[in-house]
Amino acid sequence: MADTLESAAPTRRRRSDARRSIDAIIGAARTVLGERPDASMEDIAAVAGVTRQTVYAHFPSRDALILALLDAAGAETFAAIDAARLDTAPPAEALARFLDMCWQLLDRFPLLLDPALIRIPRPSGPDPHDAATAMLERLIQRGQRTGDFDRALNASWLAAAIVGLIHTAAGQVAAGRLTTDAAATVLLKSTLRLCGAAAPDRTQR
Repeated sequence: MADTLESAAPTRRRRSDARRSIDAIIGAARTVLGERPDASMEDIAAVAGVTRQTVYAHFPSRDALILALLDAAGAETFAAIDAARLDTAPPAEALARFLDMCWQLLDRFPLLLDPALIRIPRPSGPDPHDAATAMLERLIQRGQRTGDFDRALNASWLAAAIVGLIHTAAGQVAAGRLTTDAAATVLLKSTLRLCGAAAPDRTQR
């Protein structure tokens, strides 16, 4: 029994060390690729504080690392959607919560704004970008059914247009033309106007 416990301890340490390395690499990739989408594996390794060989030991290619990062963004997206309770809130409030959720995710994963990175072929699993857009479309459809949103425009088109507004707002912040708070305010007003909705009463949140 003692021999079994002694042999298990190094295995656990190796797994723990590997998990810390993976977390450090993904964290570094999130930061570096958000700032420089063309950053190399060497650049990411330097920020992560590991060797290039360590990065490749966990991620055999740059695309594999980016997919792991997108998976992390996807997990946060689905968790945020569940926590936001978009299906139970009044449509205008749900839309405001959705925008808050997107803003927070883009702040943590700025690479989601880069089309070249997010369209790397995925071997399996849902695309977080597509999942969020589908949720937005369902939200708009619900608002149109209840009469909170204008029914004149197709929900799919509105969802695509709102995603475009989110990207534009983020781009304005990145370019220094708007503060984050100002961009969030303009984005909410523009989105509500696009959907033909009144601003939600958020004083009871």
